[in-house]
Amino acid sequence: MPVNRFPIQLRFGDEDSNGHVNNVRYVQFLEEARVRLSLVPLPGSGGAGEEPETFRSVTREAGSPLVARQEIEYFTPLLYRPDPVWIEIWVSALGRSSFSYGFRLTDDDSGTVYAVAEAAMVMVERESGRPVPLTERQREILAGWSGGDVPFRRAAAGVAG
Repeated sequence: MPVNRFPIQLRFGDEDSNGHVNNVRYVQFLEEARVRLSLVPLPGSGGAGEEPETFRSVTREAGSPLVARQEIEYFTPLLYRPDPVWIEIWVSALGRSSFSYGFRLTDDDSGTVYAVAEAAMVMVERESGRPVPLTERQREILAGWSGGDVPFRRAAAGVAG
């Protein structure tokens, strides 16, 4: 399933007037996971005093990944607490110039799932903003993070998305 998992520290200010973490914060959790994953040193890189290769360093020259669509499904309210929650991130789809990340927001032991989400990303050229094909190296990295479909309830119920 997920290849990478990151802790997310909640802040008291994340709570809204309903007494749970506001849904807008979940979008920020997704962003945090995407950024952190893009900075993970890639296996076999960074030897002999060299900077380790990351998805961000590989992508920097070829374009920018932009969010095209996000979907979040909430399962149970998340309440403020001092212990972090964990966000799991993996690649759920890989296209010609696009890819999608899947997410799961859980407790440390993965016993409680607060939400699942998916973000469709499109690689674009910096100057024109037009889609560009993923490079072979980008595809190789993304394929290594592949973890299957996002477990949305509608999928489990057989409802088309």
